[in-house]
Amino acid sequence: MSRLLELAQEAESIAILGHVRPDGDCVGSCLAVWNYLEEQYPAKDIQVYLEKPPVKFNYLKHFDSISQDAQTGKCYDLCICLDSGDKSRLGDFVGYLDTAKKSICLDHHITNMGYAQDNIVQADASSTCEVLYSSLEQERISRAVAECIYTGIIHDTNVFKNSNTSAYTMEVAGRMMEKGIDFGRIIDESFYRKTYVQNQIMGRAVLESVVFLDGRCIFSVARKKDMDFYGVESSDLDGIVDQLRVTEGIECAIFMYETENHMYKVSMRSNHVVDVSKVASYFGGGGHIRAAGCTMSGSVHDVINNLSEHIEKQLDAAEDSPKEQEA
Repeated sequence: MSRLLELAQEAESIAILGHVRPDGDCVGSCLAVWNYLEEQYPAKDIQVYLEKPPVKFNYLKHFDSISQDAQTGKCYDLCICLDSGDKSRLGDFVGYLDTAKKSICLDHHITNMGYAQDNIVQADASSTCEVLYSSLEQERISRAVAECIYTGIIHDTNVFKNSNTSAYTMEVAGRMMEKGIDFGRIIDESFYRKTYVQNQIMGRAVLESVVFLDGRCIFSVARKKDMDFYGVESSDLDGIVDQLRVTEGIECAIFMYETENHMYKVSMRSNHVVDVSKVASYFGGGGHIRAAGCTMSGSVHDVINNLSEHIEKQLDAAEDSPKEQEA
């Protein structure tokens, strides 16, 4: 039995937490654990606490039962943290971790701080859902759990396109498909489908994007006034940075949106050379080698200048490396 299931079996009450601004892997892994444990141990008191997730994930079982209440005062026997590299990423719900008798974290972020009592971190995994799959008894994974795991995998691999996709990733996805999930609908409705205003804000971001560092990088920004004009939230901006990344000739893409005056949430993606997790970590963020983010203050000019300094060093080092090898 895995360490996760050992702890869950011993606990009578379990809190499940994920990171702020939950994405597909976060929502999928949290609900996968909830559904799995509820099916195996129906008498246990289990609750997922997350910021309000995007409604596009409402096909997942227990989506409507996710709690946004950080002030219940409950102390749990076990706190399970998923897809979160450090305590600060748990947001207002960190109190459930601090007061729990035992804790365990499952994650795949290379920048994970190992903040729980037990930590299962696989930096080479495609997603936390992939890490979670290895901690469950495969024959007991139901269709509802499989939908959650598959959702997390497709969102963190960009539908199997990112470099974090391995043969094992495809194997896990295939096993989830064998559970009878409607995989085509999950991809269309949770990944590709956009509302009219989501298409509008993406179109504007692409139209107003700017290339820099000799055309090797690109950035765009959504200011708060623009988001208010279109009536969109941060969850409506999914996919913009990935669209910028596939621009011809681009190595590194940056998309940022304003959360308050001169404060920006930054998302970075790279294709082959730049380790954006190193850049994000320097500014207090984190993530993966090819996908990472952070929060930064200042003007747009300040933010891009600070980021480009670190990105340019990596680009220059990559260009010098072949020359040094030839020498």
